Amino acid sequence: MMEPSRFVSRREAISSLFLEQTPGAKHNDLSSQFSSVRKIRGDGNCFYRAFCFAHLESILQSARVLQRFKDIISKSGRDVSSAGFDESSFRDHLNTFVDVVEQCQADEQEETLLKVFNEQTTSDSVVQYLRLLTSAYLQNNADFFCNFVEAPNLKVYCKQEVETMAMECDHVDILALSQALDVGIHIVSMEGDEQQLVHHIIPEGAEPSLHLLYHTAHYDILYPHPNL
Repeated sequence: MMEPSRFVSRREAISSLFLEQTPGAKHNDLSSQFSSVRKIRGDGNCFYRAFCFAHLESILQSARVLQRFKDIISKSGRDVSSAGFDESSFRDHLNTFVDVVEQCQADEQEETLLKVFNEQTTSDSVVQYLRLLTSAYLQNNADFFCNFVEAPNLKVYCKQEVETMAMECDHVDILALSQALDVGIHIVSMEGDEQQLVHHIIPEGAEPSLHLLYHTAHYDILYPHPNL
């Protein structure tokens, strides 16, 4: 059971997802592929928080990859500026994000990640920056992404649905963020009436660094069995 005060839980057995229901074909399939789950608070920000925690955790032991990610984050402020955001609206959030990556570089410990992502000011600041970066990437590539949103226009969509905290994200937002940060994502969906899990690799053809479970309009982090 996830502690109410936490944004990100410790790893739990995959069976903890099914305590209140009889496991079906999808549950059995999930258990055969993944050994554990890390639960994320369902506050509308779960995708962004899960994405960032899982990616940082996956590269924690690689100084070279961590430095590359830090460089991408540090330079991303230019993309946010070019989309028309005033630097004063995102500079503090960007600095917080860079500081989180530097803390990971300093001790390479899972405990550090858990600590910073469960500290609300820091955790929410990282989420807010990811939302602004996603919005900026959508707007900087408007010719492509405008075909995938239903709002009056892309700018309105970004302001209402992407930049605003606690708004659940859509597939187009996930694609934009994965491309903006060059991070591959594997999403396992339990939604729908099919008897089988549905797997999405974003962007298509990428080598994912993280695995997320999508169920009841919510994202948690998955960990494959060691031999898979």
